[in-house]
Amino acid sequence: MHPTASRPVHSNQSGPHPALERTVRRHLAHPFRRPPAAHAREAFARLVERADGRPWILDSACGTGESTARLAQRHPEAWVVGIDRSEERLSRGRRKLAAALPGNAILLRTDAPDLWHLMAEAGWCVACHYLLYPNPWPKAEHLGRRWHGHPRFADLLRLGGRLELRTNWPVYAQEFAHALQVAGHAATLGVVAAPETEPISPFERKYALSGHTLWRLQAQLPGAPARPGAERQAGNTPVDR
Repeated sequence: MHPTASRPVHSNQSGPHPALERTVRRHLAHPFRRPPAAHAREAFARLVERADGRPWILDSACGTGESTARLAQRHPEAWVVGIDRSEERLSRGRRKLAAALPGNAILLRTDAPDLWHLMAEAGWCVACHYLLYPNPWPKAEHLGRRWHGHPRFADLLRLGGRLELRTNWPVYAQEFAHALQVAGHAATLGVVAAPETEPISPFERKYALSGHTLWRLQAQLPGAPARPGAERQAGNTPVDR
């Protein structure tokens, strides 16, 4: 076995969670009222300082930020924001990337859902949103910790833009597609051609070496109108990879 080989995902789920639709409908009907953490407000303030009309691209759960750097290289016309809640991972990434981190890349230590909420409440939209962490919380009892089972899933939808999720666990992609359908949005689900010339994330590189199938979900989200009194960030128009 290759030294960097990865094991397949092990889960006590063989298909989409039976409580998925009920969970999504509940969260869409009842907004999450817990205030965002202080570090999320600080992270959002950093984005406000950078706002200059360029599009925003999010790389949620970016880990060390390697994927953020690659996306920033591909989209020099946009601000590419890597979000991770681990300062240790981000610090390790900054040391590793050093001068290779493009000037349009921003790495933020915070909880992504809280930042989504603050951006959505301010009426901001994103051009693209990447969810590249491949298999979050594969145990059935952790449905509520997956992005589509999270109470702030509605805020992710409000940000709009082209959404792309990648995973080596097909159930995760299937669940996300169904959650989007429940919310009234269509999605396409397919397989990333292997190997890609330049994988976006280190996960993809590892899974390609391990012979795993890499699934890709894509959707175009319209976003939501700004709330009364909110100022929509100008210049946030979709861009293609």
